[in-house]
Amino acid sequence: MTDENGGKRGPRGIFDDLAGMAGGAFSVMSAIRAEAESMAKAQTEAMVQRLDLVKREDLDAALEVARRAREQAETLAHRLVELEARVAALEAAEELGPNPEDAR
Repeated sequence: MTDENGGKRGPRGIFDDLAGMAGGAFSVMSAIRAEAESMAKAQTEAMVQRLDLVKREDLDAALEVARRAREQAETLAHRLVELEARVAALEAAEELGPNPEDAR
């Protein structure tokens, strides 16, 4: 083997060349990996937009609103049962007529 000047190269020169090639290959592979990750991320974001998927934060907020609405509905349902019972009791008392003790 000869160097650029036409002289013979030793084993050290060969190893230097191999190290330079390996470093260059590593740089190229790193750049390819970064580009692939960037493209994959862009494709995933585009797919999410096309599928109209929601973000986790938005889903959590909607679930919290639904939980509160469910609690309020349960509270109102219990209150309605209590009020209906009171109305029924008042109607039953009215059907029995005036209470003689109320006349005093």
